[in-house]
Amino acid sequence: MRIGVIGAGYVGLTLAACLARIRQVTVCDVDSSKVAAINQRRSPFADATLGAYLQETPLRLAATDSPQTACRDAEFVFLAVPTDYDDESGCFDTSALEAVLDQTTRIAPEAMFVIKSTVPVGFTNRMRRRHQGIQIVFAPEFLREARALEDSLRPSRIVIGDTTDLGRRLARLLVEAALNDPPLVLLGSSEAESVKLFANAYLALRVAFFNELDTYAAEHHLDSRQIVDAVCLDERIGNHYNNPSFGYGGYCLPKDSRQLLATYGLLPQNLISAVVASNATRMKFVASDILARGPKTIGVYRLVMKTGSDNFRESSTLGVMRLLAAAGVELIIYEPLLAQDRYDGHTVLAELDDFKRRSDLIIANRRSRELADVAAKVYSRDLYCRD
Repeated sequence: MRIGVIGAGYVGLTLAACLARIRQVTVCDVDSSKVAAINQRRSPFADATLGAYLQETPLRLAATDSPQTACRDAEFVFLAVPTDYDDESGCFDTSALEAVLDQTTRIAPEAMFVIKSTVPVGFTNRMRRRHQGIQIVFAPEFLREARALEDSLRPSRIVIGDTTDLGRRLARLLVEAALNDPPLVLLGSSEAESVKLFANAYLALRVAFFNELDTYAAEHHLDSRQIVDAVCLDERIGNHYNNPSFGYGGYCLPKDSRQLLATYGLLPQNLISAVVASNATRMKFVASDILARGPKTIGVYRLVMKTGSDNFRESSTLGVMRLLAAAGVELIIYEPLLAQDRYDGHTVLAELDDFKRRSDLIIANRRSRELADVAAKVYSRDLYCRD
């Protein structure tokens, strides 16, 4: 059995690396530097665990920039193409995914095409009508940023949007690739698409809830950690996704919660719109709280969403930065992953000591031991020094 994977981002590459333990896998990406890195058994993005896995695990894995090479004679073709939310249209932009599906179904019409990209509810059924006679299945991924490999090898559950023999054939492959014994759920394609959106909206709600708890505590001069600790001792609530931050961000939570809200249309709801609105409210509170301290030069420590990641996309730190910049204060940035000396109009400093010296106040979405010597001028809502 040969397997093709289109897209070598977090989802596509970790999936390919997981499947390549048991099958011959060819992953395709338009980025030639990614292709070269994978063929040299290096991770093309910041993920130490994935890098070690690629080097140390016997894998039948190859990378190419040719969809024909990736799809030729493949029994399964997995599509892991980005689908970003478009605020103007009020929906995911699926044009790139649709173009890839048009192309690859012509190359390998006998293959099963498995959509791993997050899509609007009803997308898979629409693609099935558009590509009559082609096997198309939606199977969402549930990956934590910077833990994508772990979640691919030991998934919390396997959800497949097909209840026929087609879905069961895909299920056998994914179960065989897993190192654990995950729950298996086969359901309709639109139900599976909904599962992905509602799961991420709930996680966004968790983050927003504890951020608003922290806002309340800060405004009333209360000990936020004492409150969170005691609240989370209730086993119905649990001790996860409870560490306050500047806001939720990253690849999935912001875009998926907005897409879910758009999906409701005119249906009655209050909670989903509140989750989306709460993130902007939180960033405004954080910016206001920072400005109340009267700094002239604010140092921004790291732009990445999580420790061990190189992702800036939809970072809540960037949202706070925009609000601070609009207020007219000077911002300087310390981000080792940036090679340039300017980012979004702000100075980027390569030396941490220089950054500390020049900053009146340092903002850090997540605390770090690197800032221990200047702790007195660090602003963070991080209670537990973890993501």
